[in-house]
Amino acid sequence: MRMAGSAPGSRWRRFEPRWWPAYVAVALGCVIGLVSPLLPRADAQPGTSTTGFATPFAGAPAFAGLAPPKSTAAELVNEPLGAERTERIAAAIGLSSRDTLSERQFRELISGGGTGGKRDAAQIIDACLQILTNTAGRPMFGGSVLGSYGLYVTREGLLQSPANASAPTRQVNSLLAPGGYVGTWLRANGATDTLLALYRSAYTVEVPFGFVAQQTSGAAQLVRNTKDSVTTTVGMSMAPPLWIVNFALLYVVKPSLAAAMPAYWTPIPPMVAAAIEASPSGQVSFADYATNFR
Repeated sequence: MRMAGSAPGSRWRRFEPRWWPAYVAVALGCVIGLVSPLLPRADAQPGTSTTGFATPFAGAPAFAGLAPPKSTAAELVNEPLGAERTERIAAAIGLSSRDTLSERQFRELISGGGTGGKRDAAQIIDACLQILTNTAGRPMFGGSVLGSYGLYVTREGLLQSPANASAPTRQVNSLLAPGGYVGTWLRANGATDTLLALYRSAYTVEVPFGFVAQQTSGAAQLVRNTKDSVTTTVGMSMAPPLWIVNFALLYVVKPSLAAAMPAYWTPIPPMVAAAIEASPSGQVSFADYATNFR
């Protein structure tokens, strides 16, 4: 955990063994909530940060400013982060290129190779990487590019949040449980240093906020943002703690993937947000609402 008074840009190389039980469920895919005994209370004091997101959706105040701001121009919607900003954010949360998987380890992780690799688990992880990098130049099904909205389109043509119960970005959690596939694979394939680097980063601070945010958001998994008396809605993956957690995970897997994450969030069109919130499954047909997006 972050020590009191630590600067956001510090390396945080002090690792406390007592935190291992809480964070042993490390992910190298994408996390929309992990079980932890150190979770902030669900009735945490309300209020908004300068981001416009309320607790717990704002995450840790020290890192809220690292998450994507709201887009201010059409050309910023779905713009990828880029290499330069990626390295600045990585340094600010305590990670560097020394902490990442090798190219061989990356290829084996997403293909189910290596010692103890499983193809079905790798497919879920790879799907997570695609969903969280759905930005300009990286379309998904039906040519959809919706990363900045915190939404994506499934193979079945359904529009939903990456935190939807049916999404690989939720299903991956079963691979991340203590003693589960991901942690076992990393240790068996020479990536223990990557595991420790992730624990030492801001990842461990933001995971509990992300867990509470996801647990309190119902089937729709959307988030309200209120700033300057204007309230808008975005998908859960663009809330600061979730975005930072996912950034850390994608960065240690492959920095160029983190660089493809959305650099800005943009509001979901009100008609679309209302439809997703009204749906018992948190899903709607993309074909019915495609014209609402830029």
